Amino acid sequence: MTVAPKQIRLGMFLRQSGHHIAGWRHPDAAADSDVNFAPTIAIAKTAERGLFDMIFSADNVALPHEDIDTLTRAPDNARIDPFTLMAALSAVTERIGLVCTATTTYDEPYFVARKFASLDLVSGGRSGWNVVTSGVKAEAANFGRDFHPDKSDRYRRAREFVGIVRGLWDSWDEDAFLRNKKSGEFFDSSKLHVLNHRGDQFKVRGPLNVARSPQGQPVIVQAGSSDDGRDVAAETAEVVFTAQSALAEAQEFYGDIHQRMAKFGRDPSDMKIMPGFFVTVARTQQEADDKHAYLQSLIHPEMGLSLLSKYMGYDLSACDVDAPLPELPPNNLISSRSTQLSAMARQDKLTVRQLYERVAGSRGHFQVCGTPAKVADAMEEWFTGGAADGFNVMPPTLPGGLDDFVELVVPELQRRGLFRTKYEGRTLREHLGLRKPVSRYAADAVGSVRVSAGR
Repeated sequence: MTVAPKQIRLGMFLRQSGHHIAGWRHPDAAADSDVNFAPTIAIAKTAERGLFDMIFSADNVALPHEDIDTLTRAPDNARIDPFTLMAALSAVTERIGLVCTATTTYDEPYFVARKFASLDLVSGGRSGWNVVTSGVKAEAANFGRDFHPDKSDRYRRAREFVGIVRGLWDSWDEDAFLRNKKSGEFFDSSKLHVLNHRGDQFKVRGPLNVARSPQGQPVIVQAGSSDDGRDVAAETAEVVFTAQSALAEAQEFYGDIHQRMAKFGRDPSDMKIMPGFFVTVARTQQEADDKHAYLQSLIHPEMGLSLLSKYMGYDLSACDVDAPLPELPPNNLISSRSTQLSAMARQDKLTVRQLYERVAGSRGHFQVCGTPAKVADAMEEWFTGGAADGFNVMPPTLPGGLDDFVELVVPELQRRGLFRTKYEGRTLREHLGLRKPVSRYAADAVGSVRVSAGR
């Protein structure tokens, strides 16, 4: 038997006009994508032409700061609801996976289960749910709450929430709907299952009024890197988007998640770990450096300080940009990212300006600027070195940065045998090589069925 070679998985992280904070100011950027859907359609089709596994859209359900004056230079504070976006993209794409965010803190399990099951049906089995617990305190006020819950409470709610959603996704057996016009029997009642969940956080009866997903269940994605986040990922997630800037720390994260999975009785093959990857690529190193330098020149200090304030969890607007980052107390709301950036500033002796320039595009993720060979070398090193199963690509500008990646990097990865040359399957699970879940109500519900080979 021929064993399929391991291949890199690719997500395309959709973010308005690009991931560099000044990318929207680039002459070729789609700066109006918050109101104009056409550029997003073109971006999705380019990602599909590049054979990406999925498109991913993050979300907040509030402006990130209460002080509106700090937001006037921010490009992504108005955005089309990502679920609506993915549903619309399902009609203009055929193969690429469609993943977006829904919060477990400010949503309800039944609504989330129904939406993503419906997206899976209309897309032919291509949906994925990015599970978040909400890291923006301002969200609380939009849902009638005076305080944002602390991290431990949010993660406790998230665990129960995900379990309910998965239970609701098993409401119907695959062959429950007979639609027998002759007999008049529309479905077999013995193949309908009522959840009747009663837990610490929720009471949900069910069943879900949506048929079983073409994938068995939509793919569960998670992006937490804190200790609590790692545990939730190891217990519930099938794809993890993580922020790692160096090979050693990525290897530590990769190994740690796999060790934690064993605690929950899970096999590492049921997880794809995909660090964020900020790429500036061109045919020559000088051209790539010039592209990056131009974007850096477009950063306004107010925008740089606003970015750091968001990721550190403290208002840094009064900081001297040419002084070192001040000592800040631990931030329990967004501890993993704030700790990472503080350590980076101390280790490399960065000024505030240098720190926000460092994270202006990558936001603490893995970043490479260079030729297609240099980019592919870095990806191959992480992939073969036990640091990643793939990457969540973060183009500096859109659509141009994605065009560059598809034109220059994808062929280089294909030449090395590290990336597909065509889609072999139709569902997101098939693209990723993930198991198709067996319903908890099935007679043989002790395992799962693998739908395609590969890592």
